[in-house]
Amino acid sequence: MISVTAESFRLAQTFTISRGSKTEAQVLTVRVTRNGLTGWGECVPYARYGETAESVRTQIEGLPAAITRQSLQTALPPGAARNALDCALWDLEAKLSGKRAWQLAGLPSPGPVLTAYTLSLAAPEEMRAAAAANAHRPILKIKLGTASDMPRLEAVRAGAPRSRIIVDANEGWTPEVYSDLAPHLVRLGVELVEQPLPAGQDEMLAEIAHPLPVCADESCFDRASLGGLAGKYDAVNLKLDKTGGLTEALATRDLAREMGFKIMVGCMVGSSLAMAPAVLLAQGAEWTDLDGPLLLSEDRPNPLHYDAAGAHPPDANLWG
Repeated sequence: MISVTAESFRLAQTFTISRGSKTEAQVLTVRVTRNGLTGWGECVPYARYGETAESVRTQIEGLPAAITRQSLQTALPPGAARNALDCALWDLEAKLSGKRAWQLAGLPSPGPVLTAYTLSLAAPEEMRAAAAANAHRPILKIKLGTASDMPRLEAVRAGAPRSRIIVDANEGWTPEVYSDLAPHLVRLGVELVEQPLPAGQDEMLAEIAHPLPVCADESCFDRASLGGLAGKYDAVNLKLDKTGGLTEALATRDLAREMGFKIMVGCMVGSSLAMAPAVLLAQGAEWTDLDGPLLLSEDRPNPLHYDAAGAHPPDANLWG
């Protein structure tokens, strides 16, 4: 039996990117029950990719109850629906076999991964205050993506002078804005910039020098998307809601490595259930951004454990 439940988790504070703001994480929880055991997974339908909660639910409910993880890869395209069901099937396989998901995947025993903490888009003085309040965190990820981001950059660096910084423009810059900002990103010690230009309008990246690594986010989905990124990007941001689950994400990571890309593992704003399989994917990644639960004021039972070492692998009572 397959069931789909809409759930929401309150955010600790309003979260803003260049495309809008939210005050809660709205997710779909998928459960698969067989032989008296239930596996579960979570996804975040994303309007940027043409998804709604209703469309994702329809995709999942249209599948046969006996679908396997292997047949799922061709039954649904990459996206949120396949992700939640794929991760639920991994969890179910682990429970049925008595093995952990990482063992089933043939992976080494996982450890904690150091994760970035995201500062949402706001006025410079607000971002400086947020940076100062989180200056103890080793990596800060800044949401930008406007034509007037320079004061925000300066403010965050002033608020957190020792933190490593990643910038995410969420497709919000023009080629001219990015060209003007790039030297300042280097000056302020930014070590990675995500998706500076809109997907499909990023050809300029193949023609200019990269003073710092450029990471594909909205331009990168699964293995099929990697060929079009060569020469334009230095790294790829893998998110389970884009790849369509852990199965394809692991394959995409391995191929991206072979092609010379560095790896970032990111997330939508979701609960610990969404992050749990991504912790396995993030083992050995150059950058990890799995801070979703840190942005929430409420979470799942048996949530992921976060400390100075980062996000720890999930307890079996949570997932896998």
